[in-house]
Amino acid sequence: MAKKCIYCGTEVASSCVIDFCERCGVGVFGRKMFDTIIRNMEEARDNGDLCHMTNTCEIVEDPLGLKRC
Repeated sequence: MAKKCIYCGTEVASSCVIDFCERCGVGVFGRKMFDTIIRNMEEARDNGDLCHMTNTCEIVEDPLGLKRC
């Protein structure tokens, strides 16, 4: 299932690490920052640092009692 850009509603590939299209991302953040965001988010995904609350996500409690991934 494809996602929609949070700014303009254009379809974004479900495998994309962000929820906005390139055109809107560059328009909002500028080319350098957009490229940096994409690179960092892809690295985080590859390292397993992103969690979307799937069955493979482990819920842990932090010292303040808040549940987080």
